[in-house]
Amino acid sequence: MTDTQPDFTLTPEQWHERLTPAEFQVLRQAGTERPFVGEYTDTSEPGVYQCRACSAELFRSTEKFHSDCGWPSFFDPANSDAVILRPDNSLGAQRIEVLCKRCHSHLGHVFEGEGYPTPTDQRYCINSISMRLVEG
Repeated sequence: MTDTQPDFTLTPEQWHERLTPAEFQVLRQAGTERPFVGEYTDTSEPGVYQCRACSAELFRSTEKFHSDCGWPSFFDPANSDAVILRPDNSLGAQRIEVLCKRCHSHLGHVFEGEGYPTPTDQRYCINSISMRLVEG
């Protein structure tokens, strides 16, 4: 959970300078991009997905799968310390929010027990706009 301070911090003004308005709304204000419009929803190129706010490695293409939910889906972070999870009771639902461990930017949510054939039975449902794919 988010009981630690982020390693990478900026003032709100610096975040506004660094991010586009749409990126700021998702990453810093816990927004959600519309389904099926994100750059990486159906991407299958090999590489590493980094946090768009601080460039921390978050996910790898080897853990990405097609869930047909409208957002990029992963069954596991790049390493167990790449993200932090915290309860999210907004919008009248109980969910688990996924944040970048390095800068505490909002990435999306994680869901369990949906029946996807993945090794972890988890779906990290991540906003495309919160990441950048470094192919390789």
